[in-house]
Amino acid sequence: MKIILTLLAVIAVAVIAAVLVLSHPAFGRRPSPQRRARIEASHNWRDGMFRNQIPTPQFTGDKSSIRTLWNFLTDNKTQRIPHEPLNAVHTDLNNLPEGDLLVWFGHSSYLFKLGSNTFLVDPVLKMEFPASLMMKPFRGTDIYTPDDMPHIDCLIITHEHWDHLDYATLRDIRHKVSRVVCPLGVGEYLEYWGYPKDSIAELDWYEEVSLSSSINTLQTLQTSQTLQTLQTSITCLPTRHFSNRLFSRNQTLWASFLVQVAEKKVYVGGDGGYDGRFREIRRKYGQVDLAFFENGQYNKDWANIHLMPQDLEKAILELDAKQVFTVHHDKFSLAPHAWYEPDSVAKTIAESRNVCILDQPIGTLVRF
Repeated sequence: MKIILTLLAVIAVAVIAAVLVLSHPAFGRRPSPQRRARIEASHNWRDGMFRNQIPTPQFTGDKSSIRTLWNFLTDNKTQRIPHEPLNAVHTDLNNLPEGDLLVWFGHSSYLFKLGSNTFLVDPVLKMEFPASLMMKPFRGTDIYTPDDMPHIDCLIITHEHWDHLDYATLRDIRHKVSRVVCPLGVGEYLEYWGYPKDSIAELDWYEEVSLSSSINTLQTLQTSQTLQTLQTSITCLPTRHFSNRLFSRNQTLWASFLVQVAEKKVYVGGDGGYDGRFREIRRKYGQVDLAFFENGQYNKDWANIHLMPQDLEKAILELDAKQVFTVHHDKFSLAPHAWYEPDSVAKTIAESRNVCILDQPIGTLVRF
């Protein structure tokens, strides 16, 4: 009897602990009925979840999904983590010069100025619980914090994964952000975390939004309006990925974005494996001036959802951007490749294909 009571007590404590952990605001909440209705009306929603444009099994190796995850969690290759602190530059973001420029904060977090607007993409700048249980930044890469961020005209979130949607960072920069653009469903997190509902534009693929320079609101445009007629616009575009903040799979959308100010265009690639979207984006929207491409956290066991090195090369050539900056590396180890490998991949593509790749160390001010 004593053993049973002890076991029940342990179970009760475990259940209470789980409830307390899962009640943390970082895990979000269920979508409102209005948001749920819009989600389910999407052409990309089928059979209870969002779908990619082509079939996308998450695991592509010859091992089971459980075995794949176990191998990743137990892998201890020393090359995954740099032995020494990485070089990084601390730029004063509140006193940036005029002109179109970017500053990368490592992984997929970066700021860019285009025209008179400052954009911030997928900022992950703090390591608080529960994100700290899943990721640890390389030494020397965590020199930027929310306090360093300037006023942000538009925050862009590409999807809900922990390495792109960080509660602690978004909580701390909320007062600096005028507007937010994100894929369908992701707006629920932002509202829950205190962002005004009317500051959030939640888009489906191929929907566009105009940023007004005179008012702090967002106006969603009809898809019949062309990108060329807009002075400052953001178009939500497809990518080939997935979503799962915790247990529920593909209940929010993932996306890439095209930002245009006057005639200049920037492609925000987000996460996603290779498919035909790059050639289609080039055909539909013309040549872009700068493209951010995912480069890192790839593996043959999940080759459909991240760009493998050979696929990165194809994607860059098919999009045919004037200039490229690769991200998704040099801060976290979320795949078993060597930490320095993505930098080598980008350099090889630049040299062998005569592509203008602008990659620089974290924090470097780069003009484009």
